[in-house]
Amino acid sequence: MSFVPPQTRIDARFAALRREGRGGLITYVTAGDPDADTSAALLQRLPEAGADLIELGMPFTDPMADGPSIQAASQRALKAGMTLAGTLAMVRGFRAHDDATPLILMGYFNPIFRYGAERFLADAKAAGVDGLIVVDLPPEEDGELCIPSATAGLAFIRLATPTTDDARLPKVLARASGFLYYVSITGITGTAAAGEATVSAAVERLRRHTGLPIGVGFGIRTPEQAARIAGLADAAVVGSAIVDRIAANLDEAGRATPALLEDVLGLVADLAAGIRAARG
Repeated sequence: MSFVPPQTRIDARFAALRREGRGGLITYVTAGDPDADTSAALLQRLPEAGADLIELGMPFTDPMADGPSIQAASQRALKAGMTLAGTLAMVRGFRAHDDATPLILMGYFNPIFRYGAERFLADAKAAGVDGLIVVDLPPEEDGELCIPSATAGLAFIRLATPTTDDARLPKVLARASGFLYYVSITGITGTAAAGEATVSAAVERLRRHTGLPIGVGFGIRTPEQAARIAGLADAAVVGSAIVDRIAANLDEAGRATPALLEDVLGLVADLAAGIRAARG
């Protein structure tokens, strides 16, 4: 049976960005960081600050592909009581006010497996999730979640890295949908950024293999970097810089300070403005 990719808000948003002639901003936050109420309020306001798509991290005790910033965010969220069911409840709350912004859950398979994959997919779709990024499920494990995701109407977004060669790419892309997430450096999140020429060459190579939009992440921290990347690809993905801004606005007990929301949303607005100015 041939693979039929699901159509979601992700496809509609990238089509709109193409019509506008600009790249997009994809923001990442961890569900429940630093607490459920603050996290829900931040999620709700990300689109008005300029986020075109949102990745919502599913907290996990062992986020092996993530750097110290997102690991710490996961620990804060778990300590505050966030669960996978709570993450889905956050999505439902978000959808009560926003039916347009694409929302992608990002994380690891273990919490989904414990929840029950079939139940998770049904609940995620009902909550208003558009796609999944599950970093520890390679194409060889497509039967676990990727194929069922498409049946459930959820995009399954694949990762490609600098070490994903031309021989491997067709397997990675065979059942990918939504967009392709290019991890621009080897290693963990929140570390160094790749050079512009390197990213440009990588995106050009990836476009020879796929018609999917390409989002580039890892190491993007400033509006200038985001603008350059969004000018080369279809979107810039910013995660650790946002999570670090959350951490910078916690008091000594790890509680959100009154300045947290506006400071974090200000960073997102600056990133979005940089991208819009570059491609406007």
